[in-house]
Amino acid sequence: MNIVLAGTGSAVGKTTISTGIMGALSKEVKVQGFKVGPDFIDPSYHSLATGNISRNLDSFFMNDYQINKCYKRGIDLSKSKFGIIEGVRGLFEGIGPIGNVGSTASIAKSLNAPIVLIIDSRSLVKSAAALVLGFKSLDKDLNIQGVILNKVKGKKHYLKTKEAIESLTDTSVIGGIPRNEDIEVLQRHLGLVPALERENIKYNIDKWIEIVEKYIDLDALKSIMKEYQEDSNKAINSRIKDHIDNHTIKPSINFNEEFRKEDTFELWKVSNKQHLKIGVAKDEVFSFYYPENLEALQENNAKIIEFSPYKDEEIPDVDALYIGGGYPELFIKDLQSNSSMRKSILDFYNNNGFIYGECGGLIYLSKSINKHNMCNVLPYSSHMNKHVQGLSYTIAKSRCDNIISSKDEIIRGHEFHYTSIDTFINSKFALNVLRGRGIINNMDGLMSKNALASYIHIHACSHPNFAYNFTRNICENN
Repeated sequence: MNIVLAGTGSAVGKTTISTGIMGALSKEVKVQGFKVGPDFIDPSYHSLATGNISRNLDSFFMNDYQINKCYKRGIDLSKSKFGIIEGVRGLFEGIGPIGNVGSTASIAKSLNAPIVLIIDSRSLVKSAAALVLGFKSLDKDLNIQGVILNKVKGKKHYLKTKEAIESLTDTSVIGGIPRNEDIEVLQRHLGLVPALERENIKYNIDKWIEIVEKYIDLDALKSIMKEYQEDSNKAINSRIKDHIDNHTIKPSINFNEEFRKEDTFELWKVSNKQHLKIGVAKDEVFSFYYPENLEALQENNAKIIEFSPYKDEEIPDVDALYIGGGYPELFIKDLQSNSSMRKSILDFYNNNGFIYGECGGLIYLSKSINKHNMCNVLPYSSHMNKHVQGLSYTIAKSRCDNIISSKDEIIRGHEFHYTSIDTFINSKFALNVLRGRGIINNMDGLMSKNALASYIHIHACSHPNFAYNFTRNICENN
């Protein structure tokens, strides 16, 4: 049974409400959380609320087969009864003004899942009904079955708005959450504070659960999921089977040709047979990893060994390093003071060790951040800026063979960073950026010996050869 919790805009309380619902339902049965779009922070809340690793669904990263397969895989791995999918921004917001790519609507349509709209109802009564009608009429193939009102003024306001919506739109209102500063979430940059960084976040989640249990009709929510369970399950299983049997990707999502995901009938390539060990930097500083990336590496015979650049003195005994994204700029002094770890990583690089870094990993591998010493694997200074330097879905093409891709291979991903890097005229780049900004002059992926680092976050489905290429190159050169 699944449901999509979709917003009518960006700041309507999707994450607090979705996380609260996941936590409340987790008291009864196992719940698998999902997040639409490229996001590391919201899923960290889902994971704490449910006890299961939350996963991303994204129609820019994934074709229709991969969306359905990733959803079913997540449910099966966690053995969950409910799949709760938190949307991104407004229901229809995606890459372009007309198409569906990257939108919550594309995921709901692909999975044939019922939708509950979350509305910021401040100062709205009858106009809330007009809002619901507009969302229902824009795409009649979507199955909008319920509404949750957020930031209601009081009981009288809630009852009047509920009557307007149910009478004029034939859509059930299943809850109304009052304005409450206690459920506001601290913001950093454009995202929520990472769960790994806040020890008391579980307390906040418990508060969200209490509020959801008090103000949302969870039985009504479960009834919606139960009513459409058979249709959704049949659609998912049928699509997966049809894609494989007919070897074709059904155009169930309105893709613009520019953004059409290449036909592939696998989540990612699994072919490396040789065992190896990959050290993954994972701690309060570096926490931005899609679980599928690590799982794809494991399926290619890599043993994942976690370590902390923040706390540990040196890297573990491994064949390669993977340093993902995070907030190294917030821990500059701590990372600089851990000189033994930085030396350990530099020595590994000088001994021809394989290193892959993404965004925060790129910055940590640089010479310095705001004149604070970092690893100096890449001899470039990096700087924190006041304004965002890159925020976009990305498409890149490999300029040459490298540790994660072959020449001319297309890589999809996303970038979100406030830092910039001072490169040299003779700096070697692995990627031409066709969509997005990259490091400089539409190039990304700084290369040096067996190290590669870029601003681009990839997902195992957006670059299906990532794990195979990385593990194969390590094994062939060891």
